[in-house]
Amino acid sequence: MTRPYLPLNALRAFEASARHLSFTRAADELNVTQAAVSHQVKLLEERLDVALFKRLPRGLMITSEGEALLPVMRDAFDRMANMLERLEGGKLREILNVGAVGTFAVGWLLPRLARFQAEHPLVEVRLSTHNNRIDQAIEGLDYTIRFGDGAWHGLEATRLFQAPLSALCAPHIANRLRTPADLMHHTLLRSYRENEWTRWFTAAGIAHPPARTHAIVFDSSLAMMEAAVQGAGVALAPPRMFARQLGCGEVMQPFPVHAALGSYWLTRLKSRTPSATMEAFQAWLLDEIFQAYGDEA
Repeated sequence: MTRPYLPLNALRAFEASARHLSFTRAADELNVTQAAVSHQVKLLEERLDVALFKRLPRGLMITSEGEALLPVMRDAFDRMANMLERLEGGKLREILNVGAVGTFAVGWLLPRLARFQAEHPLVEVRLSTHNNRIDQAIEGLDYTIRFGDGAWHGLEATRLFQAPLSALCAPHIANRLRTPADLMHHTLLRSYRENEWTRWFTAAGIAHPPARTHAIVFDSSLAMMEAAVQGAGVALAPPRMFARQLGCGEVMQPFPVHAALGSYWLTRLKSRTPSATMEAFQAWLLDEIFQAYGDEA
């Protein structure tokens, strides 16, 4: 069966009219006349032998056939637009979708990402942040940087570096602390992992930390650190990720005590064969880590 030839202008006119439910507003968007849009939609209906709209005195009502066609057209035009955006200077820009724990993204990756872009100018990194709970397949991510033990079902995990947790707080609180036990009299800020402070107190030599303390629980270490800067309590966070705040004196680390609860990992779906761009990003990331920490990562 010979398929009808469908002019691109007619498909575009239909898609715009369906979004606006108006030939007039579609014409304004496409910078043509209302009569031209109406003619193109009518041409498409004749080619398909189906009514896509019901013409009403005050606009349009899309038919069930039009509703079925609309998402296909939207997807097609979006894909064409994305591909055209990737064509730059006669070369095709590659897109790399990376999801990262917010703490890692802000505290470690962003200050270094310009170096990757300088080495790979035709790669567009699209960075999104998450709180360690994310479905990599659903989000369509090439890589995800997570914190944990490296055991995630269906994922290939490459260890980046360990990020031990330590007590961090505003200077006016740190100046009042003499021993780790003093922290039990302050509000303790932590993530959703309940045993973090218990592990830290144990590392500090306090054999029987209190079962319950005054605490505020956060789903983001970035928000937790902001609370610590404002004096809301003492945060338990990785100093490596908050070097800027420590360097400028916004927060202090009152005790050289750390609790190691996991590492940062670069993960990808085992079902996903890494592209050349993905391999380049991983190699760059591991080299940056080696330059920063050497064998101490």
